[in-house]
Amino acid sequence: MIITLCGSARFEEFFHSWNEKLTFDGHTVFGLTVYPSMKAGKKEWYSTEQKEKLDAAHIRKIDASDAIFVVSGVHGRYIGESTKREIAHAERTGKAIFYSEECCSYPGCFNRLFQKPPCALCYE
Repeated sequence: MIITLCGSARFEEFFHSWNEKLTFDGHTVFGLTVYPSMKAGKKEWYSTEQKEKLDAAHIRKIDASDAIFVVSGVHGRYIGESTKREIAHAERTGKAIFYSEECCSYPGCFNRLFQKPPCALCYE
């Protein structure tokens, strides 16, 4: 499956962990173009025009994917405005949508904590 990771860059460490885990599980994974660690942790990385280009590129990654995987941290679900737009786009275009706290195969995930059944990605 081809999967695009979506979510706030504030969860950079989770993006890297999920990218590795999903790749080792046999998926092709598209991530973010830039992470805070690449920009000395600064929040304002680019101009408005550059941000729009990055957002458009991420939408193209979603279009080229079978699914999106929303990385939303581990202490509750945080989904910002950009991620909400990406989820809406994925819904409109018929992509499967998975959430990090719903996956059972990652250490410390919510499914394991609450003894829920595995998500669809775990059956891939």
